[in-house]
Amino acid sequence: MTNSKNGFSKILKSNVPDGPIDKKWTSHKNKINLVSPANKRNLDVIVVGTGLAGGSAAATLAELGYNVKAFCFQDSPRRAHSIAAQGGINAAKNYQGDGDSVYRLFYDTVKGGDYRSREENVYRLAEVSANIIDQCVAQGVPFARDYGGLLDNRSFGGVLVSRTFYAKGQTGQQLLLGAYSAMNRQIARGKIKMYNRHEMLDIVLVDGKARGIIARNLVTGEIERHSAHAVVIASGGYGNVYFLSTNAMGSNATAAWKAHKKGAFFANPCYTQIHPTCIPRSGEYQSKLTLMSESLRNDGRIWVPKNLEDVKALREGTIKATDIKEENRDYYLERRYPAFGNLVPRDVASRAAKERCDAGYGVNQTGEAVYLDFSSAIMRYGKEQALLKGEDENDLQLVKKLGQDIVKSKYGNLFQMYEKIVDENPYELPMMIYPAVHYTMGGIWVDYNLMTTVPGLYAIGEANFSDHGSNRLGASALMQGLADGYFVLPYTIGDYLSDDIRTGPISTDSTEFEKAESNVKELLEQLVNNKGNHSVDYYHKKLGKIMWDKCGMARTEIGLKEAIKEIKELREDFWKNVMVPGQLNELNKELEKAGRVADFLELGELFAKDALTRNESCGGHFREEYATKEGEAKRDDKNFTFVSAWEYVGEPSEAKLHKEQLEFENIELKERSYK
Repeated sequence: MTNSKNGFSKILKSNVPDGPIDKKWTSHKNKINLVSPANKRNLDVIVVGTGLAGGSAAATLAELGYNVKAFCFQDSPRRAHSIAAQGGINAAKNYQGDGDSVYRLFYDTVKGGDYRSREENVYRLAEVSANIIDQCVAQGVPFARDYGGLLDNRSFGGVLVSRTFYAKGQTGQQLLLGAYSAMNRQIARGKIKMYNRHEMLDIVLVDGKARGIIARNLVTGEIERHSAHAVVIASGGYGNVYFLSTNAMGSNATAAWKAHKKGAFFANPCYTQIHPTCIPRSGEYQSKLTLMSESLRNDGRIWVPKNLEDVKALREGTIKATDIKEENRDYYLERRYPAFGNLVPRDVASRAAKERCDAGYGVNQTGEAVYLDFSSAIMRYGKEQALLKGEDENDLQLVKKLGQDIVKSKYGNLFQMYEKIVDENPYELPMMIYPAVHYTMGGIWVDYNLMTTVPGLYAIGEANFSDHGSNRLGASALMQGLADGYFVLPYTIGDYLSDDIRTGPISTDSTEFEKAESNVKELLEQLVNNKGNHSVDYYHKKLGKIMWDKCGMARTEIGLKEAIKEIKELREDFWKNVMVPGQLNELNKELEKAGRVADFLELGELFAKDALTRNESCGGHFREEYATKEGEAKRDDKNFTFVSAWEYVGEPSEAKLHKEQLEFENIELKERSYK
């Protein structure tokens, strides 16, 4: 390890500017180098990924005058996975007058992440968050409005304020359409060259700097060289290492992992978020899990039966949830966390659901589901509406009808989706939910400028190790992606590119490009020519089971050691026995998947290794050996207040650990409490 005597790396330089935390970003922007408009047109930037982070970055950089090449594996940027984000986006705008502020958003984010994030980056995120809302309103994003004409918002898990802004339908969809329309304007101007159905398969370094990528045209199979003065990775997270997650099946870690193998340190891979409100799995045949927005927790109450006899009767189908009397229901989140109730953070809510189900109180056939019940909210809203309309508030049928109408106006699209999948009416019966893998807080290590350990290589959005620490507050993913893309990277990348204004175009004829292309072709040929016995999905599912069983909501030293051994064996078997049908030079979905699963089989081992070295519980990383008497996460601030940044040196087992010390000067470190 290249670490100093105190155990912390000399290599990792966060490049955080001096001064008070609330002045750092402004001061930094005032001092960094700029590129004049006339010179921007001579500089090229590659953006890999076109979700909210990549889409907003590509559009903004092109608007500023840079020449942008944007890559996505979908047939259109508007199909990026950000489109699936349902619930909302956070911002410190305090429309409700309930005491929100930049500091409060900063504080909630650091606390919600269990004190494992870099203070300065989080404060900047909170600082620019209000600008995001204004930017998106200007783009025409149809945020909901309250009767005062201001934008409406909700309270999401882990906070005591309403700061989550939302749009009708799916917020992610509307925000992505905003970024997509901005991109399209620049595509029409020729400032963005859009490469749909392309996948980045390697980073090219020239003289130690990121100068381009090798990409595969997924339609023709052609391998292409693309050069630029800087490369931005905005390719999302690695939740699909579990096979079953709320991510679309195409979501992968290849771009980030190839960057890692070219020198970018990979940070905190063990930090995974398990989302508490997902539709439970229904069988072995599934390829993904369905996310249900956290916004449902504003009005839905979570419970399981108090009595095991009722659980048995539910599973046998002899009674329905509505048959169980109020006094026989265990509203366990309200019981355990009276101050926050159903709106505790995601990691806490997920573990609490697991605890009840492990104890035998799960309400579906598999025993892995709890109820999310809207009956109380329906009656509350119904009575309010009856009074407003001058109707009889004691007419239960009328009250129920009026209340259902209000719930429908708030969550109608989600209720409809649930009914189509589960075939139960959620207005009449409570929803069934269970935690599922959703977001990854780990990712490529970046400094304050969002640059990786490779000069000229940037990582933004979920692809970097994030501003969230070890757990993300709901609705903060969209906030981070758009903050990075619209308001941070365009400034910081200019500081780096100011040294390249006389460099001229980067040639793709160099030996570095040739070698990278050759390596990519060799790997693809190996996969196609392997002619093994098992499909790619066979290995992906096996990996997913190891990850979920031993690196999921709860981890142990024994389980993690087993996982490391089993993943290594599975990877070796993959390279011996995987079968990839079809050819190289054609549309080949199995070949695409094979490359991605090969990367997951390496990342999964590093994930388990990282979890094994972190002898504490924090946020999304829960080690059973480190728990309080009440079953909450027990941190070790003395020994683990650092970012684990892993350097690639060959096999994942040989990865070198570098530690970035986390300094907390503005927030007091204390045990999280939501009671």
